[in-house]
Amino acid sequence: MQLKEENLINIHHFLPHRNPMLMADYILELTPEKVVTSFEIKADNIFVHNNEFVEAGLIEHSAQTSSSILGQSFFENPESNTKVIGFITNIKKIEVFGLPQVGDKIISKASLISQYDNICQIFCETFLDEKLLIRTEISIFIQEIES
Repeated sequence: MQLKEENLINIHHFLPHRNPMLMADYILELTPEKVVTSFEIKADNIFVHNNEFVEAGLIEHSAQTSSSILGQSFFENPESNTKVIGFITNIKKIEVFGLPQVGDKIISKASLISQYDNICQIFCETFLDEKLLIRTEISIFIQEIES
């Protein structure tokens, strides 16, 4: 998938995460049922060890990608000061097939399996080029925090 600047969606409009815990750079595609994100692995990332992005980082990246589907309903207005908190409520499946290196750009594709209120179950796969790195099926809960 070719990244074109005019097609990129600012991830900050859909996730409350900020550095050092932000594990997605851009949203490449977003609908109520699916999302595609990109993330470049940098040497100073907290999940990099011995020049590799470790399993915990891949899982967090997968969760953040997945939560964008549900998160978009909280961040419809980019100017809003909405504050949310989110949790992984269940991990049904995680399969790790490989780890990316510093400098690699990974692409994740997540799709909604089911949703009830602010809880959703999502299937996500992350790729380095054509190589599948991780496959997850997780449930996520997001709630707005009252100011």
